[in-house]
Amino acid sequence: MAHAYTPGLRVAENELLRKHRTLPLKGEVVVKNGMAVKPEDVVARTFLPGKVDIVNVANKMGIHQSEVPSSMVKREYDEVLHGEVIAESKSLFGLLKSKVMAPLSGTIESVSGVTGQVILRGPPQPVAINAYLEGTIVEVIPQEGVVVETSGTLIQGIFGIGGEVTGELTVVTPSPGDVLDECLLSENHKGKVIIGGCLVTRDALKKAIELEVSGIVVGGLDDQDLRGVLGHDLGVAITGHENLGITLIVTEGFGKIEMAARTFSLLHRHQGRQASINGATQIRAGVIRPELIIPIPGVQPRQDVPAKQQGMNVGSIVRVIRNPYFGKLGTIMRLMAEPTRLDSGSKARVVSIQLENFEEPVMVPRANIEIIEGYE
Repeated sequence: MAHAYTPGLRVAENELLRKHRTLPLKGEVVVKNGMAVKPEDVVARTFLPGKVDIVNVANKMGIHQSEVPSSMVKREYDEVLHGEVIAESKSLFGLLKSKVMAPLSGTIESVSGVTGQVILRGPPQPVAINAYLEGTIVEVIPQEGVVVETSGTLIQGIFGIGGEVTGELTVVTPSPGDVLDECLLSENHKGKVIIGGCLVTRDALKKAIELEVSGIVVGGLDDQDLRGVLGHDLGVAITGHENLGITLIVTEGFGKIEMAARTFSLLHRHQGRQASINGATQIRAGVIRPELIIPIPGVQPRQDVPAKQQGMNVGSIVRVIRNPYFGKLGTIMRLMAEPTRLDSGSKARVVSIQLENFEEPVMVPRANIEIIEGYE
């Protein structure tokens, strides 16, 4: 077999990158094609429907459902303020009054004489989408959003938490094998994207949050430490919406795993540049990888590197994703066409990999590796 396909991460130093920035609902695009934008620039706006609150007026006033419309002080589509009277009924010859007040400010959407309920909708919530990257608007999608283009470096991780943030890249560990602990962090790191080595400790995570660090990129993470910081178990089917106060990207996996030397070197070379990172991760259909993008506008992307690798070939850079070589990087030396019997007794197609810092190639099942796309 000449080649085989396997899912992979992208690590590319100089590529043409495009990001679709779209609204959740149709709205207004506020930039034009060809405009230069910064990460914080708003490119599109819209309004989300306000919160809905259902008030059972009939029950609150002790009247029949059919009497609700005639008891309304406010009518459909009227605007109301929180605490304002919306319905009123009289009893005992008009001496006693029963009132219902609006639980929120907004608009009366409907009044029902069948259910006796009134539906109120709060004011619409403004939503603004920013450019996320420093680059150029290359496409405007009317009422929906834009496409932002830039050239630069892309590094995808295995796992992440937290949403989109930007900050200056700052490497704080001497080597990719060093632990990022709290003693390496200071007030100077506020708003920065911190690069660590093989592990970030629980205390370092907590201190980074206190210091208002924008993000951390590190090789490994102890899942117990993550649970300790979050206060609960995290389902990794999809992440990115955690209200942790920081964005975290893990490049290698769970545990104490040295960041790939090439990845660390690439980040080190770009220290001081502004980076955009996003911890959103999805492992089901429509896989989403956490990412770090370092825009370098004006630099011509390489033309001899394909935009997307089509398969695994001899010479491909891969990462092992199962024990006993979990997290190790290596180069494909040979693809075995026929299934090979494993130590477990089962048969599987395997590849010969020359792992970094190993003297001899090792045999690993194809299902236990992933391509690191874009490595040179």
